[in-house]
Amino acid sequence: MSRITPVSIEHAPDAARPLLSGIQKSLGSVPNAFRTLAHAPAALGGYLALSQALGKNSLSARQRETVALATSEANGCDYCLAAHSLFGRKAGLDDSAIELARRGSLDAVAIFARQVTESRGQVSDEQLAEARAAGAERCSNSRHRGADCPDDTDQLPQQRCPDRR
Repeated sequence: MSRITPVSIEHAPDAARPLLSGIQKSLGSVPNAFRTLAHAPAALGGYLALSQALGKNSLSARQRETVALATSEANGCDYCLAAHSLFGRKAGLDDSAIELARRGSLDAVAIFARQVTESRGQVSDEQLAEARAAGAERCSNSRHRGADCPDDTDQLPQQRCPDRR
């Protein structure tokens, strides 16, 4: 049972209603994740803005969903898999491509996404070279670590969640 009940557009806070309506128009329905975030309109708005900003990159919608499917499978997130299977279909992936993307074997993008996720960013030079040879050049999030992009994470304490290996 959900700990936070998702709200309908009609019962959402006033500030969240236009955001939910936009999602409805764009996707044809409003996934529960958005309906739950609608309890805090600022959080929903921030999430949508971040998603939109991250979507402005060199990857196509199909490639973005391929990455999302590969990482969702590697992370064992059933909800994410359901959502990104829907989004993947909207981006032109058929059932076979969705299955291959989930396995991380559809294409170089899926392979590298799965490698980065499973290694928590500790990809080998060979894996990075293979991704680059296939056209993956830009780094983002965990890929910074795999590509040895300079950052300040060495200043932060390295901790693992108790339920992670």
